[in-house]
Amino acid sequence: MLKLRWMTIVWPAFLMAGVLEILVFSMVSPQDFRWLAHTLAWSSEAIYTGIFFLMWAVAVVACGLTALLSLTAEEVNQA
Repeated sequence: MLKLRWMTIVWPAFLMAGVLEILVFSMVSPQDFRWLAHTLAWSSEAIYTGIFFLMWAVAVVACGLTALLSLTAEEVNQA
Protein backbone atom coordinates (compact mmCIF):
# COMPACT_ATOMS: atom_id res chain seq x y z
CA MET A 1 0.00 0.00 0.00
CA LEU A 2 2.83 2.39 0.86
CA LYS A 3 4.57 1.66 -2.45
CA LEU A 4 1.38 2.44 -4.36
CA ARG A 5 0.86 5.70 -2.46
CA TRP A 6 4.51 6.67 -3.04
CA MET A 7 4.19 6.05 -6.78
CA THR A 8 0.96 8.06 -7.00
CA ILE A 9 2.93 10.98 -5.57
CA VAL A 10 6.27 10.63 -7.37
CA TRP A 11 5.09 9.72 -10.88
CA PRO A 12 2.86 12.77 -11.53
CA ALA A 13 5.57 14.97 -10.00
CA PHE A 14 8.11 13.49 -12.44
CA LEU A 15 5.83 14.18 -15.40
CA MET A 16 5.17 17.76 -14.32
CA ALA A 17 8.88 18.40 -13.73
CA GLY A 18 9.50 17.31 -17.31
CA VAL A 19 6.80 19.62 -18.64
CA LEU A 20 8.07 22.53 -16.53
CA GLU A 21 11.62 21.96 -17.74
CA ILE A 22 10.48 22.05 -21.36
CA LEU A 23 8.54 25.26 -20.74
CA VAL A 24 11.34 27.00 -18.84
CA PHE A 25 14.15 26.07 -21.19
CA SER A 26 12.14 26.89 -24.30
CA MET A 27 12.25 30.51 -23.10
CA VAL A 28 15.53 30.72 -21.14
CA SER A 29 19.02 29.63 -22.04
CA PRO A 30 20.82 27.56 -19.35
CA GLN A 31 23.75 29.95 -19.54
CA ASP A 32 21.50 32.83 -18.44
CA PHE A 33 21.01 31.38 -14.95
CA ARG A 34 22.70 33.23 -12.11
CA TRP A 35 23.32 32.27 -8.49
CA LEU A 36 23.86 35.14 -6.06
CA ALA A 37 24.69 37.49 -8.95
CA HIS A 38 27.32 35.11 -10.35
CA THR A 39 27.13 33.14 -13.57
CA LEU A 40 27.06 29.40 -12.96
CA ALA A 41 30.22 27.74 -14.27
CA TRP A 42 28.34 24.52 -15.01
CA SER A 43 27.80 22.81 -18.33
CA SER A 44 24.37 23.09 -19.93
CA GLU A 45 23.64 19.43 -19.11
CA ALA A 46 24.45 20.00 -15.43
CA ILE A 47 22.12 23.00 -15.31
CA TYR A 48 19.35 21.03 -17.04
CA THR A 49 19.79 18.18 -14.56
CA GLY A 50 19.96 20.37 -11.47
CA ILE A 51 16.90 22.40 -12.42
CA PHE A 52 14.98 19.22 -13.28
CA PHE A 53 15.66 17.69 -9.86
CA LEU A 54 14.77 20.97 -8.15
CA MET A 55 11.46 21.13 -10.04
CA TRP A 56 10.82 17.45 -9.29
CA ALA A 57 11.40 18.01 -5.57
CA VAL A 58 8.98 20.95 -5.51
CA ALA A 59 6.36 18.92 -7.40
CA VAL A 60 6.82 15.95 -5.02
CA VAL A 61 6.15 18.24 -2.06
CA ALA A 62 3.03 19.63 -3.76
CA CYS A 63 1.72 16.16 -4.67
CA GLY A 64 2.54 14.86 -1.19
CA LEU A 65 0.62 17.67 0.45
CA THR A 66 -2.31 16.99 -1.86
CA ALA A 67 -2.24 13.30 -0.91
CA LEU A 68 -2.02 14.18 2.78
CA LEU A 69 -4.91 16.60 2.59
CA SER A 70 -7.06 14.05 0.76
CA LEU A 71 -6.87 11.55 3.67
CA THR A 72 -9.90 11.10 5.86
CA ALA A 73 -9.70 11.59 9.62
CA GLU A 74 -9.82 7.82 10.14
CA GLU A 75 -6.89 7.25 7.79
CA VAL A 76 -4.82 9.93 9.55
CA ASN A 77 -5.57 8.56 13.01
CA GLN A 78 -4.93 4.98 11.88
CA ALA A 79 -1.37 5.80 10.84
